[in-house]
Amino acid sequence: MRILVIEDDAEMAGLIADGLAAQGHVSLIEPEGRPGLRRAQSENCDVLIVDRMLPDIDGADLVAEMRGLGLSEPILMLTSLGAIEDRVKGLGSGADDYLVKPFAMAELCARIDALGRRGRGGLSDTAVCGTIKIDRVRREVWREGQRIVLQPREFELLEQLIRQQDQVVSRAMLLEQVWHFHFDPQTNIVETHMSRLRQKLNADFERDPIQTVRGVGYKLRSDA
Repeated sequence: MRILVIEDDAEMAGLIADGLAAQGHVSLIEPEGRPGLRRAQSENCDVLIVDRMLPDIDGADLVAEMRGLGLSEPILMLTSLGAIEDRVKGLGSGADDYLVKPFAMAELCARIDALGRRGRGGLSDTAVCGTIKIDRVRREVWREGQRIVLQPREFELLEQLIRQQDQVVSRAMLLEQVWHFHFDPQTNIVETHMSRLRQKLNADFERDPIQTVRGVGYKLRSDA
């Protein structure tokens, strides 16, 4: 799943991202509420994690504003405020769950998984693009019914391309979505993993469904 984490504590945000990555999730980090709101509107995320104590807006007010704008993604609120009235305010603002700091990473991941199942709606455990099918739960890939074994990063690359099939996905977007880099590390990490993904996808097939858009990024074509 793609998870937007709105958390101003950089160390905490990093720990959350690492814990979620270990479970196969992709985290997008925002340290402030207003930019987080804009990102929640523009990004295709499955679950939102919102800290209660943000520097520019109260997390509960931010969640209420999100709901008022029609955002329906499941929201988990994190806070060091554990009093009953604080929980009531958080849930009353529109949050789906409430977790008090400090917390165990295993509990956070379990709650995120539960929210993802509850809020998936039209997002199936499987996704299809042309003759390619992926199973997000088992993390398996088939092409024309033939099983293709991918490494975790290769699977995440393919999942992002399938999510945005027939659209150009930039190199910068892949760096952020798959590796959680908010800057260009000046390496060929995307190109290297994309080459490996292509080799495995096309080993027994003539047509390459991944189109390189020079100077921009990549496109997974549903008609390939």
